[in-house]
Amino acid sequence: MANVFISHRKSDATAAKQLAGEILAAGHTVWFDEWEIGIGDSVVARINAGLEDTSYLVLCYSTADVTSPWVSREWMSALHRQMEGHNVRILPVRLSGSAPAILADVKYADLAEDWELGVEQLIKAIR
Repeated sequence: MANVFISHRKSDATAAKQLAGEILAAGHTVWFDEWEIGIGDSVVARINAGLEDTSYLVLCYSTADVTSPWVSREWMSALHRQMEGHNVRILPVRLSGSAPAILADVKYADLAEDWELGVEQLIKAIR
């Protein structure tokens, strides 16, 4: 099964956690900040380790935007690795709002329109 990193803003944590649980239930390994970063851990080191081992970065975006410093670094890191030929894919997930301009041509899972269908399509994209 695949290693999946969930990237999200704090304001979207509830939906992101639900999504992480559904991906986990489908049999994939999921990196979700609340599950992976413990008291006393280096946040940067834990995120870096999660990004290095991931095959898929699920980018949750909403009207809260994706320009938070953490989310921006996470998905831009994955994009950079992708452009250098590493086997990592960015899978955008719309919770609300619109995608960042650089990902406008990438098909996304639309959880805002239909949560169940969007999750089904996302899990199908994760091989």
